[in-house]
Amino acid sequence: MSRQETLEQFGACWEGLEDPRCGNAALHDFHELPMIALCCVLCGGQGAVDMAVFAEAKEPFLRSFLTLANGLPSHDTFSRLFRNLDPDQFRDAFQRFMAQFSEQLEGVVAIDGKGLRRSFDRASGKSPLHMVSAWGSEQRLVLAQIATDAKSNEITAVPRLLRMLALKGTIVTADALNCQRAIAEQIVAQKGDYALALKGNQGTLLDDVVLLLDDPELRASIAAPVVEADHGRIETRTAMVSTEIDWLQKRHQWPGLKAIGKVVRTRETADKTTTETAYCLLSRVLSPERLNQVVRLHWGIENSLHWRLDVVMNEDQDRTRMGHGPHNLAVLRHMAINAMQKEGSKGSLRGKFKRAGWDDDYLFRLLELF
Repeated sequence: MSRQETLEQFGACWEGLEDPRCGNAALHDFHELPMIALCCVLCGGQGAVDMAVFAEAKEPFLRSFLTLANGLPSHDTFSRLFRNLDPDQFRDAFQRFMAQFSEQLEGVVAIDGKGLRRSFDRASGKSPLHMVSAWGSEQRLVLAQIATDAKSNEITAVPRLLRMLALKGTIVTADALNCQRAIAEQIVAQKGDYALALKGNQGTLLDDVVLLLDDPELRASIAAPVVEADHGRIETRTAMVSTEIDWLQKRHQWPGLKAIGKVVRTRETADKTTTETAYCLLSRVLSPERLNQVVRLHWGIENSLHWRLDVVMNEDQDRTRMGHGPHNLAVLRHMAINAMQKEGSKGSLRGKFKRAGWDDDYLFRLLELF
């Protein structure tokens, strides 16, 4: 594919995205700006200042497929664009980008939120942005995301996030905050299944599930312990699942509930041994071995997405605060992670960012994914 064809294909991702600039602010070609911004993020850059510096350093590369008729954009140009760009339209562009992968969504879809620590604005009293993401645990891709102003709004954001996804054939996992009747009902209505963590926010339901699963006379399937050793610790996980829930359903009438389960995790280190028990509500009868896998895969959103955003991409250090800037740049980072993941070559994410910055051919190969 020629570089001009790549630019045209990339521009198709932004169909329906309205240029928020007006007057003299519209000096530079609208579609060239997000292309430069994405290239910068693919090379490890962060905010508007990095984008302007990147454009100057990589001018020969950029001019090989961009016109740049009015020269190089400044950091103010990038800042103004992303703080005024409609975040819903930009999110829709992300969904079109994901549609090009043409993969049938399957397996575990993990839902969880992450705050952007330095996106708060003390002067205006704006709280830090909170992004709620859907993570394809087996595909290792961000499937969709939506922003809230505070973690307390995550419960209202998740139903909107789920409506962006085709859930048939998937198992949706979520932490205890999102173990809500309305969310469970929506997942089942969208022909998906759920494995929801159960904690004290569903007080009487948790008490009854614990009572049932701790009953020595309960008929339940129990998996053989899974033992893993890594990073100086030994972890043992044991799972059990029971379908004897008639009394529980008569009492609580939880939408779509077919089984309950628990996973007991014991961690041994040189200093101490800890034990933690996680209880789950299931709309599909899983084997205890599969439940163990599903719970483990849910943790992947922390290790494979949130940790990478913070440690590798320095998201928590990005001081973009004005307007829609934090939201739009968060979506841009998700696009970069997905492109790196989809490219498929071996190496760490940090190493791939370095390679994109050093090797123009590799950077262009990433752009071809769009």
